[in-house]
Amino acid sequence: MLSALALVPLALGLVVLGGWSFAALVALAVVLMALEWAHLTGFRYGRRSGWIAGAAVLAVGLGATLLMALGHAEAALACLLAGMLLAGLVAWAAGGRPGWTALGVGYIGLPALALLWLRGVPELGLATLLWLLVVVWTTDTAAYFAGRTIGGPRLAPAISPSKTWAGLCGGMLGAALTGALAAWLLGSGRLLQAAGLGALLALVAQLGDLFESGFKRAAGVKDSGTLIPGHGGLLDRVDGLLFAAPALALLGLLAGPESLPWR
Repeated sequence: MLSALALVPLALGLVVLGGWSFAALVALAVVLMALEWAHLTGFRYGRRSGWIAGAAVLAVGLGATLLMALGHAEAALACLLAGMLLAGLVAWAAGGRPGWTALGVGYIGLPALALLWLRGVPELGLATLLWLLVVVWTTDTAAYFAGRTIGGPRLAPAISPSKTWAGLCGGMLGAALTGALAAWLLGSGRLLQAAGLGALLALVAQLGDLFESGFKRAAGVKDSGTLIPGHGGLLDRVDGLLFAAPALALLGLLAGPESLPWR
């Protein structure tokens, strides 16, 4: 636990700094997650297929991240979409698994772009990203304690036997309360909207958790990596954020920054 907590102040410091400091943090995360995706895919489909997938995620993810950091959001998204197609074709030609290779590019690359876009929202970027991180972290914590304390029916026993419906509901409730509290601290009076958005993103985050759990189960491994002693790899720690960040970014794009309840 201490080894994981030790990384939090550094990550938060770079989030607050923003700009190229935060972009460097996102780029480092892309590198680490690409290595873990290669590890997982290699376990499932063989070493060659794994390294093709990892290299594709690394190349496309870093290229799209750089474009986004430079302020070229449309070019970054185009790079990601084209990179998914190209990565799949390369994997197919090399005898790898094109579907899982292309999926890895999107699974890791899209959240990286979403996090950079959210941080760059004028006047609201820092508040938006901090709010999102608090909601996702609360979801994980509340779901864990509710599941352990209440127990009850399993949520998806074939994918993750330890997860329960009580954990899902506890995570959503915790995220709703924390989302409202965080919005209030940011000076917002739209607490009901913040609570609703928090609960929705908690649901999305837990879907991300189930996705990564399902892939690990298919690969026959317990953890995605060994980055954090006792806590697995980076994918194990940010699986919920990988789904929640694009969801919040999509909301901001479709409804505009004024839809964010802490504006």
